[in-house]
Amino acid sequence: MIVDCAIYREGRRHECAADFSHALDEARAEGHSFLWLGMHEPTQDEFDRVSSQFGLHPLAVEDALKAHQRPKLEVYDDSVFVVLKPITYDVRADTVTSSELMVFVGDSFVVTVRHGAASPLAAVRQRLEHHPEILRHGPGAVLYAVSDAVVDHYIEVAGELQVDLEELEAEVFAPIRRSTQNTRNTAAEIYAFKREVLEFRRATVPLTDPMSRLQSPGMPFVHDHARPFFRDVGDHLARANESVEGLDRLLSDILAAHLAQMGVRQNDDMRKISAWAALAAVPTLIAGIYGMNFADMPELKWHLGYPAILLVMAVIEVSLYRLFKRRGWL
Repeated sequence: MIVDCAIYREGRRHECAADFSHALDEARAEGHSFLWLGMHEPTQDEFDRVSSQFGLHPLAVEDALKAHQRPKLEVYDDSVFVVLKPITYDVRADTVTSSELMVFVGDSFVVTVRHGAASPLAAVRQRLEHHPEILRHGPGAVLYAVSDAVVDHYIEVAGELQVDLEELEAEVFAPIRRSTQNTRNTAAEIYAFKREVLEFRRATVPLTDPMSRLQSPGMPFVHDHARPFFRDVGDHLARANESVEGLDRLLSDILAAHLAQMGVRQNDDMRKISAWAALAAVPTLIAGIYGMNFADMPELKWHLGYPAILLVMAVIEVSLYRLFKRRGWL
């Protein structure tokens, strides 16, 4: 569906007529105006009408309709097609979700198509309309503002994930002994966190090349004066990528440490089980020897044999217990 449509003359908003082709011709004729059309999950029929009037490339139209694209930049004869993946972070569920935002930039027009709930377009359009001096630079200024909003939000989400990672790290390295169930839950949390970071990386890492290309000279429909601004967006994207890489490395280290802790705890448990088994084996061995009922066992007719054997058992058990305790096996 069409969310918003407006013509911007000298940076000032004017409502768009229902006939897009007439509005686009009007914007091109004026020379200092451009049309900005915003759409949300358009149908095939809706977008066919738009693509025919704006002359959008069929391959880009197919990508915009089907979505599920990686961040990329494609240059066609009549337009530049950019795919962005805005990220949202749910604080209550501690989950990262991505949506898709496609931007077509051409001669005196901008067409934005978004899929999913996460989108900075409404805030970007409102902010730009309060700064007409930016909108005077044309469609390239809209592309910069949208890219800048998406990338800046990456840094905010990375900060939220860093807080969650610190909490998870404190839980893993807590000195209190946890049960087996809690240990399994911690491992599941780490794996779930790695999936969230992976979802984040799918949005940020592939965007590096498009931002580099937008900084290069000769990019169609992007004024050379906009190159420093895209360079600033590229710097912010590099910060976001560094944060994501750091999160991924720390998660791998935390997972390795958690697995090592589980191994150490299992070894501790095995030592304790072995120590108690050794303590139980001594009286069992002695009782087994004297329970064989041989007639020629001299100790059987000794009146002090029974208390002597009990004393020997007690001495051996106490000695073994102290030995195991001193070595930390009990």
